[in-house]
Amino acid sequence: MTRPVEHRTLRLWKPFGCLTAFTDPQGRATLADYVDVPDVYPAGRLDRDSEGLLVLSTDPQLRGDLTDATIGHPRRYLVQVEGNPTSEALSQLEQGVNLRDGLTRPAVVELLSEPPTLPPRPVPVRVRKTVPDRWLSLTLTEGKNRQVRRMTAAVGFPTLRLVRVGIGPVTLDGLHPGEWTDLTDNLRRGLYESLRLARRTSRSDPRQSRKGRR
Repeated sequence: MTRPVEHRTLRLWKPFGCLTAFTDPQGRATLADYVDVPDVYPAGRLDRDSEGLLVLSTDPQLRGDLTDATIGHPRRYLVQVEGNPTSEALSQLEQGVNLRDGLTRPAVVELLSEPPTLPPRPVPVRVRKTVPDRWLSLTLTEGKNRQVRRMTAAVGFPTLRLVRVGIGPVTLDGLHPGEWTDLTDNLRRGLYESLRLARRTSRSDPRQSRKGRR
């Protein structure tokens, strides 16, 4: 009897300036500089100038589910924006923003009263002394190309710093930039369960069926 394959799944805090790839012909920092586990590949991506949580796995089914735009699995971001967002801008982010590739899905948005506790970025954020900046918590269920940055820019508040802090129940808790750990059995089961719930919700909510790209 063939034994089931035991897959390995990791969570990584991708540092600023690191590509979501294991090789780069230009010699820039890649995942290979931080992760030495064979046969794991990222489920989705973060841009080079974004930071935070990546899930990597040897399980192609899990990677496929996490990047399936029709499932509507939640991702949470901490976003530093230029300016002090108005209630109208926050409402627009919540309801959906018209981008060149379509209307974004409804999002969960919170204007934070204080900046979050994060390690300093190796390349400091350029802020203007005459313009305030604020932090948002933004939870999306899709992943169009550079979506968060395009959403905040579209409502008049450009993104200065972007950190993904959650993918379903998986978070950055206990990690520092460049560090990774295996998912615990409980957390792995929680991730599969959150995908199952997101899939069920997407099937019952026509707003979640709009196609996007993670």
